[in-house]
Amino acid sequence: MASDHYFTGVPGTELKLRTVSVRLSGQDYELTTSNGIFSPDRIDPGTQVLLANAPTPPQTGNLLDLGCGWGPISLTLALEAPGAHVWAVDVNERALDLLRMNAEKLGLTNLTAAQPDQVPDDVRFQTIWSNPPIRVGKTELHAMLERWLPRLEPGSDAWLVVQRNLGSDSLHRWLQETMGDDFEFTKETISKGYRVLRALRAETN
Repeated sequence: MASDHYFTGVPGTELKLRTVSVRLSGQDYELTTSNGIFSPDRIDPGTQVLLANAPTPPQTGNLLDLGCGWGPISLTLALEAPGAHVWAVDVNERALDLLRMNAEKLGLTNLTAAQPDQVPDDVRFQTIWSNPPIRVGKTELHAMLERWLPRLEPGSDAWLVVQRNLGSDSLHRWLQETMGDDFEFTKETISKGYRVLRALRAETN
């Protein structure tokens, strides 16, 4: 149906697979995408900015890609941290199926693609990387961040990329006002119209 969005749980459009050439973690790959998902023809510019500016991920523990889509962030985390376990979370079942397909193609066994409620409540994360779905609206976006950021381990951080003209500065202010007692939020990078925000969770006393 024409009203499908990339944040639709089960896209109603007929599945049409396609192949894209992408570069992840310094290597070139041919991966599978489709219609009915976010940025099916390429790694979108925001994700490119995040991947170019985020630090080397932790090498152990649980890592989270929040709003994973077909998987460029998740696959990068899994490639660069083979000793860690990557949780790739999205509401779009088609995107999750594609990510599983691509992870299998790359021989990655340290990745779980899941709906939000399929992640066990006791799982805590050593890092979160996310190009969050800004177009779901502020209410949904804020609820998503309030749900997942507190699941960072103390002393760990999250890396978020947000387009400046889609409200990166207002999101930064909201994060600081809402969660500032437990987190320190900083602008780490400005590139190609995007902001990369870092959320550092305080150490416990």
